Amino acid sequence: MFIAMNRFQVKKGSEQAFETLWSSRESYLSNMAGFVEFHLLKGPEAEDHTLYSSHTVWADKAAFEAWTRSEEFRRAHARADNKTGESLYLGHPKFEGFDVILTERKSSAAA
Repeated sequence: MFIAMNRFQVKKGSEQAFETLWSSRESYLSNMAGFVEFHLLKGPEAEDHTLYSSHTVWADKAAFEAWTRSEEFRRAHARADNKTGESLYLGHPKFEGFDVILTERKSSAAA
């Protein structure tokens, strides 16, 4: 598996606009071979921003890379820069990609 994450430093006071942007987007992820799941994470608050991260799980790195080259990716990111007004972010999002080395799941209780 491969996990792709983008970290966003969202300006204080812009959290609701950021969350609305994400919840109202067309993602197209479910159309992609190898896509497993997506999470939008809200993290700690600092004096000038709130940390968010988008987190996608893929069958493998090749599936993620195919997504980044796809027409669906271009359509999904067409509004990513929020051209409707002032930037919601401090700086640019920071990408981090990880190959999954170890996975642990809760086992079912014995009957």
